[in-house]
Amino acid sequence: MDQRERMLAGLPYKAWLDGLPEAHQECKRKLHKLNTMAPDLQPEGVPRLLEELFVHVGARAWLEPPFHCDYGWNITVGDDFYANFNLTILDVGAVTIGSHVFIAPNVSIYTAGHPVHPASRNSGYEYGIPVTIGDNVWLGGNTVVLPGVTIGDNVVIGAGSVVTKDIPANCIAVGNPCHVVRAITEDDRDYYFKDRRFDVTDY
Repeated sequence: MDQRERMLAGLPYKAWLDGLPEAHQECKRKLHKLNTMAPDLQPEGVPRLLEELFVHVGARAWLEPPFHCDYGWNITVGDDFYANFNLTILDVGAVTIGSHVFIAPNVSIYTAGHPVHPASRNSGYEYGIPVTIGDNVWLGGNTVVLPGVTIGDNVVIGAGSVVTKDIPANCIAVGNPCHVVRAITEDDRDYYFKDRRFDVTDY
């Protein structure tokens, strides 16, 4: 069983520590290349490095550097994934992101955590609980997604939200803690922002 398999199996931190510092350093080397890449090299270089970092990368996936993660080997993104500047993913556990997902600047997705009791926490124990984000999801700027959360398809998470529990499909959710404020319906199709109607018809 390799380190990733030990992590995904939920074994205690010390059971899979061997080799992780080296894996983390290798990830940091790749991230350094990504985050310091010249703009004219990014159109080819960013997709290539994402393929090296992630378990799976869908067609036309893109992120704007800088980007930060622990290992990369626990991250899956679907087709037409887009992340704006400063996405951080703590991928001690698996992070599965669907297709047509938009991520605004300064979003953080955390699978990692530590025990609440200080004696337990000071032991060095770290856990990873998977995060799943469905298709057609938009995470607003400065959103934080915590360990174990599943966000359903077609969801919009408002800027500044802290998502502490699962969010069902087809809704808008906001706040800290994040909560559903309303469903997304066919009536929303004609509006691009609140009460502002589209002035185009080819969408």
